[in-house]
Amino acid sequence: MLVKEWMTAEPATVSSSTSVMEAMQRLREGGYRRLPVLDEGKLIGIVTDRDLKEATPSGATTLSIYELNYLLSKLLVGEVMKTPVITVEADDPIERAALLMEEHKVSGLPVLERGRLVGILTITDLLRAFVLVLGLREGGTRVTIDLPDEPGVLAKVADGGPPSNIIAVVTAGVQKGRRRLVLRVGGEGSEGFASRLEARGVTVEDVR
Repeated sequence: MLVKEWMTAEPATVSSSTSVMEAMQRLREGGYRRLPVLDEGKLIGIVTDRDLKEATPSGATTLSIYELNYLLSKLLVGEVMKTPVITVEADDPIERAALLMEEHKVSGLPVLERGRLVGILTITDLLRAFVLVLGLREGGTRVTIDLPDEPGVLAKVADGGPPSNIIAVVTAGVQKGRRRLVLRVGGEGSEGFASRLEARGVTVEDVR
């Protein structure tokens, strides 16, 4: 799965000379949480709802509403945006985007194609992809197994599949030379899949 298959194309943007007040209004109206910042078609930063809120005076201010509006109309996005921007390419695997978000502690990435902004990918998009990868909407039986982390062990799992259909397989990492896998199985005989695995010497940890 590639980033371009899950991103929101043609996202709303602002320029560095957009006022903070106008940017806040765009976020509210569009239901967004972040806006890429473009100057002359080039991505130069990103501004989030949090950045904008932190730039506004607190509720304890003695300023009048008119004074607040005046200050916000003069404060520009370029003064509060984040730069440099962590980006991802449209043709990158979606797992690369997930890794970047985790490493940089961000919940959204502008998507580039040959240097041009073409979309934005958010944590919500990653969750949609995660649901698909795990086959959660396809029902079936969820089986967690524990295997030696060595070549050929997956053959035992595949042999235990028929007459059922293995919908999804994901790894939950390696600990002490053992690899834990989570599988989702559907179709005929899916309720007996775990028993078939155990008969082949596979350690079954959980069935749901």
